[in-house]
Amino acid sequence: MSWAGPEDVYLSTSLASYLDKKLLVLLRDGRKLMGILRSFDQFANAVLEGACERVIVGDLYCDIPLGLYIIRGENVVLIGELDLEKEELPPHMTRVL
Repeated sequence: MSWAGPEDVYLSTSLASYLDKKLLVLLRDGRKLMGILRSFDQFANAVLEGACERVIVGDLYCDIPLGLYIIRGENVVLIGELDLEKEELPPHMTRVL
């Protein structure tokens, strides 16, 4: 049987590996938030800096700026890191204001 060593700390369920990275957070009510993870706690409450809500309708989308945003952990469905090297959306999507 093998045990996890100190080098495996980021393979846990902790959000520590996402600190200071741009994330997409999907909430229970269907909202999609993007921002840089600055802090979190044991309940998955999270603080996003430079947060915005992305609203997508068909081939149209807009980003609503929210600034510094606190998310209650019980509302989080999914958290994922955004790849800054890739385009965030397919080319057929049109941004509206």
